[in-house]
Amino acid sequence: MSRDHQPKGQLTGRTVLMSGGSRGIGLAIGIAAAREGANVALLAKTDTPDPRLTGTVHSAAEQIRAAGGKALAIVGDVRDESCVERAVSETVEQFGGIDVCINNASALAIAGTADLPLKRFDLMMQIQLRGTYLFTRAALPYLLASDNPHILSLAPPLNFNPAWLGRHPAYTMAKYGMTILTLGWATEYAPQGVAANCLWPETIIATAAVENLLGGQAAMARARTPDIVADAAVEILQRPASHCTGRTLLDVEVLRDAGVTDFTKYGAEHELELDIFVDGPR
Repeated sequence: MSRDHQPKGQLTGRTVLMSGGSRGIGLAIGIAAAREGANVALLAKTDTPDPRLTGTVHSAAEQIRAAGGKALAIVGDVRDESCVERAVSETVEQFGGIDVCINNASALAIAGTADLPLKRFDLMMQIQLRGTYLFTRAALPYLLASDNPHILSLAPPLNFNPAWLGRHPAYTMAKYGMTILTLGWATEYAPQGVAANCLWPETIIATAAVENLLGGQAAMARARTPDIVADAAVEILQRPASHCTGRTLLDVEVLRDAGVTDFTKYGAEHELELDIFVDGPR
């Protein structure tokens, strides 16, 4: 893999392939990785601006470049095999390989069973399960050739508290499916040295999804910024793959392990609200 002409950081010359990333947590991770010298390739559907949501895959790539990394914007759908194969081939052609696969793309629908249309059920299963499986599977040949390969899925700890199981079963199944796939890969590819971990926010994060679907400005006031997840992701990706795999991690515990004790720069003005699937600090 080409490692030349890169800024000097902890991810210098590493290539990250991410699903989604036009905005929110995915974009924050891309920018944080770029600050550490990474090449970042994004596969996302947002080719043109949406009046309800800021950012496209192209504007995200511009922000990643501005942060000091190299970026590749790929327009496509993570559910579509041809799009995913094209994303992998374009990334390898541009950067010489793939060191990190980040499963970030996800659909959110937290209605109960009677109120959730089958179309939304299918969308979540297709993006969270088929998309995660397809995206990772396509990247695997290049991850296996990397000297420190990581799979990172934005997926929660497996919390079987009935309060979560009964609140939104379809969304829970879709997100837990991402977690199970990732933990499965950690075991399946441990002999080849590929790390596979899940990362999830301890608290709700100030994103468009939270504002639009989970409580508006009142929720945003109780949320941390996406940077806390991004900093935790970069910390995981710097670790030796053989030493950090098969784990479901909260952002705060990753950063505490790295020596961070002050989280005020990520904080909210009012009392923080725990994220979905999180019962309390671990």
